[in-house]
Amino acid sequence: MTELEELSVEEQRLEWDTPLFRTALTQFEQAIPYAEVNVSIAERLRYPERAVMVTVPIRRDEGHVDVFPAYRVQHSSVLGPTKGGIRYDPHVTLGECTALAVWMTWKCALLRLPYGGAKGGVRCNPRELSPRELERLTRRYTSELRGVIGPQEDIPAPDMATNEQTMAWIMDTYSMQVGHAVPEIVTGKPVALGGSLFRHEATGAGVVMVIERACGRLGWPLAEQRCVVQGFGNVGGIAAQELVAKGATVLAVSDISGGIYSPSGLDLDAVRAWVAAHGTLEAFPDVQHVSNHELLELPCDILVLAALEGQLTAENAVRIDAKLVAEGANGPTTIEGDAILGERGILVLPDVLTNAGGVTVSYFEWVQDLGRLFWTRDEIRARMSTSQHVRDAMVPEPGALDVTASAQEAGERLSDPAVRAVLVVDDNTLVGVITRKTLVSQVVAPGRDPRGTKLGEIAEPPLFTLDASMNLDEAFRALEEHDFERVPVVEDGRLVGILSRTVLQRRLAEDEPPPVPDSG
Repeated sequence: MTELEELSVEEQRLEWDTPLFRTALTQFEQAIPYAEVNVSIAERLRYPERAVMVTVPIRRDEGHVDVFPAYRVQHSSVLGPTKGGIRYDPHVTLGECTALAVWMTWKCALLRLPYGGAKGGVRCNPRELSPRELERLTRRYTSELRGVIGPQEDIPAPDMATNEQTMAWIMDTYSMQVGHAVPEIVTGKPVALGGSLFRHEATGAGVVMVIERACGRLGWPLAEQRCVVQGFGNVGGIAAQELVAKGATVLAVSDISGGIYSPSGLDLDAVRAWVAAHGTLEAFPDVQHVSNHELLELPCDILVLAALEGQLTAENAVRIDAKLVAEGANGPTTIEGDAILGERGILVLPDVLTNAGGVTVSYFEWVQDLGRLFWTRDEIRARMSTSQHVRDAMVPEPGALDVTASAQEAGERLSDPAVRAVLVVDDNTLVGVITRKTLVSQVVAPGRDPRGTKLGEIAEPPLFTLDASMNLDEAFRALEEHDFERVPVVEDGRLVGILSRTVLQRRLAEDEPPPVPDSG
């Protein structure tokens, strides 16, 4: 190939064509065969809708002016306004922002949030900027994006090296430009300015919610799992804390200085106190110190990746010693690494689901701001939980009869072929069941008068009941084990509903992956 031809090929590459973007695109291509996606729609989704490049000049504290390149990418606005974080990092590129915007689109669609994906950033080293310089940078960046962002167009949030103070500056700058307070322009801001409770913990807590749900589906008690967590920041630190709170053992954690490992489990309270006092995990006493690369290969049951992109690759995936990998960071596993994990039978909880707690609570914050509402921490955590319980799938008010009702009334109910049994209650407390067999053996055969026979006299104790708070996966396994089709649901002994195995199968099928396409 001549030099001119090489230049021509190079010119044909798109501005966002980077390895990270190609990873996101490859994942998209791998998913297409599993979904009935129109060819034209698939082609549109391979490209961002808008990619904005701006420059951000600021006056430094010393008096001179520096100019920083900055970006904002909006991948898709089909489902609603775009949503995504803003990061300050020396390595921010248009390709990185585009890849992260693509993943945010999939994440919002998966969770059925009314958003598309976006991402932005400023290429700078935030550690070299003073607080006053960071404020100038943020306000000027916001001004440059006027007309690009908006509460119904594109809603920023914190990301790498940005926080609630950054969001407060963005909100204030935007509000001054439009002439009134617009708290819904950003999420992740201080609670005093319309931020949401639980936003700080949301991503890390969401990681553990997904892990807990996966363990439930797999029949693994979470309290018996040994976990390694890469990262000890907002995501990894909270995830480690939540895992321990649920009874799991955290063997190792890491930060920018490296990792610490204890085969018997870490004392996370002591670890947090050390980091608060010293800034990093470096020199933490009475543990084994390992590098971040070594930490990934430690023997464990669950490996939580809560740091950076591209951590599990073709080079180290063959040495991963875990049963389950949870992607708490964005893109922590390369395409090649993912393929190797699959061949080895190591399950991967993908980032678009596992770390979606942050955008979920961001959505809650946006809704609260639009409606000028304020939800409690418990309300938000309950709304965020992905766990489904028996009460979510049962049929309420199953039409039970009181113990004082007659056998004739039960017979009238059972004359309907669709009714297999009648539940009997005493002051809403379940006391028994009446079936056609019961009426034959207890009324017809002895020659009793059905009009004068009370159900309390002939009801048989229920063979099986389910508690309304039971996880649906556990309920399904119980119904399968005992081969029951319909089971009463109780709460504190009181009848609250009835659960059908057929309905439960349909409900759980919503979470199952689609069948593999026939390649033949």
